[in-house]
Amino acid sequence: MTEVDGVAGGGALAGTGAPAGAGEAPADRPLAVIDVDGVVADVRHRLRFLRARPGDWDAFFAAADIDPPLVEGVELVRSLARDHEVLWLTGRPERSRPATERWLRDQGLPLNELRMRPDADRRPARIFKRSELRRLGVHRRVAVVVDDDPAVVELLRADGWPVLRADWVAYEPTLGNAQDTEGRT
Repeated sequence: MTEVDGVAGGGALAGTGAPAGAGEAPADRPLAVIDVDGVVADVRHRLRFLRARPGDWDAFFAAADIDPPLVEGVELVRSLARDHEVLWLTGRPERSRPATERWLRDQGLPLNELRMRPDADRRPARIFKRSELRRLGVHRRVAVVVDDDPAVVELLRADGWPVLRADWVAYEPTLGNAQDTEGRT
């Protein structure tokens, strides 16, 4: 089992000594903020749409409903869900919400809240996610953030967030490069 800052699915939060989750209302439970692509969804079959310039973003997102699940990520989320409120934070655009929600439900993953990038938001995923985490952190206790993108992980760690890098699939920078060079999704 992957351990993050003293949290191993069923433990106490590091430094608090308090059991996580027992008797807490969902809004009081610590947050596990989870990315979708590269963490629980295997996007490698879709990257071909982004290798040409400009990338075919519509085709890339249209194929998301057939992403194979990443077993390691799915198991981690299920474990974290025992004593954390799972919040999905993805760089996917809002227009892909129905397919994303359906895919998460089909995998048997918790779907309490899904935060997606607004369709017109052209910022890189790392900047969008940083902004969303800052908003979340004002009112909620973020226990762990799980993401596969090294640029996202580096920025969020530099801000002091407890981040676990999803490294169960070798990171291929195609998606990050396409977002940065084309400035859109």
